[in-house]
Amino acid sequence: KMGVSFALDDFGTGYSSLTYLKRLPAKILKIDQSFVRDMLDDPDDLAILEGVIGLANAFRRDVIAEGVETVEHGEMLLRLGCDLAQGYGIARPMPAQALPGWVTAWAPDTTWGSLNSVQREDFPLLFAGVEHRAWSKAMEDFLRGTREAPPALNPDQCHFGQWLAKEGLTRNGTDTRFKTIDQLHQQAHALGGALCDLHSDGQSALALARLGELHAMRDALLAQLKELLPKSAQPT
Repeated sequence: KMGVSFALDDFGTGYSSLTYLKRLPAKILKIDQSFVRDMLDDPDDLAILEGVIGLANAFRRDVIAEGVETVEHGEMLLRLGCDLAQGYGIARPMPAQALPGWVTAWAPDTTWGSLNSVQREDFPLLFAGVEHRAWSKAMEDFLRGTREAPPALNPDQCHFGQWLAKEGLTRNGTDTRFKTIDQLHQQAHALGGALCDLHSDGQSALALARLGELHAMRDALLAQLKELLPKSAQPT
């Protein structure tokens, strides 16, 4: 009655339950930062985010993402339909006396202001990019010794390759950018195989020195993939 509203914190972890959405008069769901932090290279975390945002919409609740630390995190959330966030990507903790000046001067990143959410039929395109980032990270982890086995070396067997051969081909096969993406994907796997060979031959230092090549291919592929999104979901 006083006008105070409530939020469910860290939704998706601990004791949070779908029953709360039905029984508690909370206005806002706060998505736990553990899902947000790794959503750019963990498809499972991205799927959880999509599910929570969908639940919030179904129950007519607002949703806030915790742990937004980079511009890229904000871009992905906006494409998923979440336009409220908190985290270092917006501001770091500051003394109370600095807050009024920050409120006056702060403006969102220019790319955030020009992005709209994508349609559900384009979600697989978002997931495809995350799948390739996950593959690249797994390759790097293997070469650095923090992962026991390399990811799929056959480009047709990784998740991104399966998307390329099926839904990606069906929806975008005639687009010249799709052909470029396919070529970059093949090249990335060929390079990954070569780096694994170096690693197996005891030349790990040389393999690690060439990680920049793998990162460049990843970034080029993701840039082309972003171009396939509807213009309303691209930054201007």
